[in-house]
Amino acid sequence: MGLVEWLGGGSGDLMFDPLVVDAIGRTAEGYEIARFSLRNTAGLRADVMTYGATLMRLETPDRNGSSQNVVLGFDHLEPYLIGTPCFGAIVGRYANRIAGARFALDSVAYKLAANDGANHLHGGVRGFDKAVWDAEAVMRDGDPGVLLRYVSRDGEEGYPGELSVETLYLLRRDRLVIAFEARTRTTTHVNLTHHSYFNLSGGARDIGAHDLEIEANKYLAVDPELIPLDARDVGGTPFDFRQPHRIGARINAANEQLQIAGGYDHTFVLNGAGGLTRTAALSDAVSGRRMTLWTTAPGVQLYTGNNLDGSVGGFGRRSGICLEPQHFPDSPNRPDFPSTVLRPGEVYEARSELVFDLAS
Repeated sequence: MGLVEWLGGGSGDLMFDPLVVDAIGRTAEGYEIARFSLRNTAGLRADVMTYGATLMRLETPDRNGSSQNVVLGFDHLEPYLIGTPCFGAIVGRYANRIAGARFALDSVAYKLAANDGANHLHGGVRGFDKAVWDAEAVMRDGDPGVLLRYVSRDGEEGYPGELSVETLYLLRRDRLVIAFEARTRTTTHVNLTHHSYFNLSGGARDIGAHDLEIEANKYLAVDPELIPLDARDVGGTPFDFRQPHRIGARINAANEQLQIAGGYDHTFVLNGAGGLTRTAALSDAVSGRRMTLWTTAPGVQLYTGNNLDGSVGGFGRRSGICLEPQHFPDSPNRPDFPSTVLRPGEVYEARSELVFDLAS
């Protein structure tokens, strides 16, 4: 069942408008950008705009019932047009890195945009995070959402095939659902993710004070250009988050991989990949907020904001943490990794859920 067919149901009977749409500005090319504000009676709020299909704001209550924004971002358009490190955006056509900005597919060589040294990162110079998406407000069983669409032309950033993409944000009682579908006219590679930087303290503390759990026995070690080398056991290393651990207690450990990345910037090989599976949990002891990530992806990229330097909105190093459900970096050049090939007639599908509650 596709995203459109899955949506449906009445709007319910609410004392406030669960979905508000407003115009927040225009791009330099003259495209008007809309913001969709989704709310529910549990105190959750999600603001999504059509530039980059970006989650601008995500509010959730703390243990005292006070709601705060738990993602890095801005309430207005201009900073995004100037450029952010993918704050809250949908990243594609291929999330993460492709070595040498190239791959071969069905015996044809393709050269991609090189925007990370000699490598390709997050879809290139103008990836999906800089695209203007079409959007419409939707409801499912009384829950508000926004369905966004983008058509990536054949040859965009070097990729073959016209790719039609749908992204759904749906705000349910205790969670934000993020779902993808994509179809192509020509065989291509696809790897989409959501790229929010989370801070469950509402910005009161950096992410070193957060506790993190990741259900993964292995992670992908990287070379100095952050291209994956091989899968290694997490046991006995600072990468072992199979039980919750304080991030700040491990991130400065004398570990070659942490030194290469300046912190965590690694893909974890998830134990339960296949269906929608509990993958990770992030919590802040002071506010009591906890976020549990469920996903269908085979991996999750852990990035601890190592390169944030205050130049964008004053957000300093490690002021946010990314948990990006995705396929593995450089999969187009690694036949030993799960395939990211999409062929005509097939449907790329991926889904994640961010579940919010209070830690005991």
